[in-house]
Amino acid sequence: MSIPLLFTPLTLRSLTLRNRVVLSPMCQYQAVEGRMQDWHYQHHSRFASGGLALGFVEATGVTRDGRITHGCTGIWEDAQVPALKRIVDLYHQYGAACGIQIGHAGRRASAERPWDGAAPIQRHDGPEPAWQRVGPSDVPERAGYPAPRALTESEIADLVEAFVAATGRALAAGFDVLEIHGAHGYLIHSFFSPISNRRTDAFGGTRDKRMHFPLLVAEAVRAAWPADKPLFYRTSSVDGVEGGVTVEDTVALAQALKARGIDLLDCSSGGMSGPATLSSAKITPGYQVPYAAAVRRQANLPTMAVGAILEPRQAEDILVAGDADLIAIGRQMIAEPHWLYRAALALGQPDPAAVLSKYYGFYLARRASVLDLADRP
Repeated sequence: MSIPLLFTPLTLRSLTLRNRVVLSPMCQYQAVEGRMQDWHYQHHSRFASGGLALGFVEATGVTRDGRITHGCTGIWEDAQVPALKRIVDLYHQYGAACGIQIGHAGRRASAERPWDGAAPIQRHDGPEPAWQRVGPSDVPERAGYPAPRALTESEIADLVEAFVAATGRALAAGFDVLEIHGAHGYLIHSFFSPISNRRTDAFGGTRDKRMHFPLLVAEAVRAAWPADKPLFYRTSSVDGVEGGVTVEDTVALAQALKARGIDLLDCSSGGMSGPATLSSAKITPGYQVPYAAAVRRQANLPTMAVGAILEPRQAEDILVAGDADLIAIGRQMIAEPHWLYRAALALGQPDPAAVLSKYYGFYLARRASVLDLADRP
């Protein structure tokens, strides 16, 4: 019996992933001063034993002011490393690799948590006050929102160094994969998009100049991250706004990132006109897959497909078609932490129970050997 492509290994640099299923980064907004709490450990415990290849820790701020909300995780000081290492060790215990996504929220920082509306914080005192947003230009996220302060060139250099320092802490925590967050309207994406970048210096104007900051970060992080460890980059492949980033722009960025040592592009979209991953706009299953396919074919760079990938056959078909190399699943994994076991059954994996930890797989295999469903109504 042939092995479904979803269950075949993939090697990136010295890391061999045991299958093609990845837990997508999902913000939990439960951190305290950037430090992970028991909630985060419990959250990841639901997935670590489920057989996936790689689990990602959520978007993690490289500076205190680079968080989205007061509840976001951080990696700007050494004291934040032990709690991150606890998550890494959890995944390793079950044979999975662990990655972290690092970024800066830019003009989307200083926001309320999603269930509190996600709008800019209006308080200027108390335990969770607002702070200054920054960006490439003083263009607010939307009408009525506070305008970010345009970064100076020296501040841009300082932020590149913050990404480098965060990379060193990610290494100290033991992460196997690092992902630069260049999507969803956050700082790096806001430099690349002509919607938010109105600069006329070396960091804005032409597409090549708008790439300058993303590429500086990629170069610096790649130099600081071990050569044998994979480095991913998450992009908003299209802005979905007139005059914004197009797939052609993203292919050009992907080619430049590949030349600088990026191993895989994580192809998301949106964020320039509001939330991307928690958008109120209607979506269809696999709606972002064409972006991963375009980058993979035109830039000759491995990609990860993400966005409403719900069913095992859907995931397998994406891989078989050559549209992506990895499948990232987020919300569906919250609903179904052992999604991979269902996928093994649905796709005819020869030993479905072996996908899970032996402490679960043993009992499911034993049950399957004796369960008689012939008379089931």
